[in-house]
Amino acid sequence: MPIQEKAIPVALEGRDLMGCAQTGSGKTAAYVLPILHHLLKNPGRGIQALVLVPTRELATQVEEAYTEMARHTPFKSVVIIGGVGYDHQRRAIKEGAAFVVATPGRLLDHLENRAFTLDDVRYLVLDEADRMLDMGFLPDIRAILRRAPAERQTMLFSATLQTEVERVASFALRNPVRIEIAKPATVAEGISQVLYPVSQSQKADFMLALLKDLQFKSVLIFTRTKAGADILEAKLTRSGHVVEVLHSNRTQSERTTAMESFRHGRVKILVATDIAARGIDVKGVSHVINYDVPQHPEDYVHRVGRTARAYGVGDAITLMDALQESRDISAIEGFLGVKFPRALLPDFPYLVPPRLTPSVSHTPWETGWSRRHTQTMRRPRPRR
Repeated sequence: MPIQEKAIPVALEGRDLMGCAQTGSGKTAAYVLPILHHLLKNPGRGIQALVLVPTRELATQVEEAYTEMARHTPFKSVVIIGGVGYDHQRRAIKEGAAFVVATPGRLLDHLENRAFTLDDVRYLVLDEADRMLDMGFLPDIRAILRRAPAERQTMLFSATLQTEVERVASFALRNPVRIEIAKPATVAEGISQVLYPVSQSQKADFMLALLKDLQFKSVLIFTRTKAGADILEAKLTRSGHVVEVLHSNRTQSERTTAMESFRHGRVKILVATDIAARGIDVKGVSHVINYDVPQHPEDYVHRVGRTARAYGVGDAITLMDALQESRDISAIEGFLGVKFPRALLPDFPYLVPPRLTPSVSHTPWETGWSRRHTQTMRRPRPRR
């Protein structure tokens, strides 16, 4: 992958780096492989590598990727996250885990309780740094970095480089090499994007009609709130769909079950809040649906990045209430520098006829969207 091609040589040299690449572009291997290389050449005692991530799901995913890549090495790993007991995590450290993947809050709990220290850490990674800042982890990150050795290699990876991320880099990294594979405000080229105008009161019924019409392998549906996710999940379940739901009010066991069922194809539909916009790396997600328009353009980038992983292809569908969500859509379009093609669903009984506006940056045919869904105002079909 391009991020691996650019980042791995820098990491092997021992340099600090800032890596910016689209979600799903292979950032995990870009730092795990060089760390393993260094450990094999120069093993140490205690915690050698620490990876900080924003969510439990991403922590589990990173540790699974590490386990695969480190299969034939002696270096053990442990996930340190909330929602599960402390004892196993402490025991794994005492038994010699060299590679630790952690969420900041739980890790800081251990450090403040003096369960272990970070005195031996030689490699520190801030993964999805922008999301950690969005979730309010900056004070925890500062506290953790103060407990880590000053002499270390630090790598920061993010899908976007916001001002806050640059600020973290200024105190966390030393003369870092900056690597940007894609503009921060971009989505993967393989994602076809389309917008359906529909009133909020009809979104649930529209979703059922849309799912009947789509030919999907697996669908990830994003809602703005936890209550909204639960309501939609119940509606889809009553209609005969097999659905899982993922949000922060679920227990860790429920969250793990939901992810595993979705990842292994036992469940084809997962309804989630933005907790899943980072940390879900499921092969073959054919569709991402924004049931509610995200309030921040960066969240849109991360949501739709759950499809077309590793330079594949996928569809991103957004449902927009014209009265409540037009401003958010305009902000997203401005951020990305595109105009989403508007579409209607044939035979759906709209209470308010959808207003379809012409696509400026992309025509529906350019995005690869099915012509029978798309109606644009006075725009002729381009000649091929």
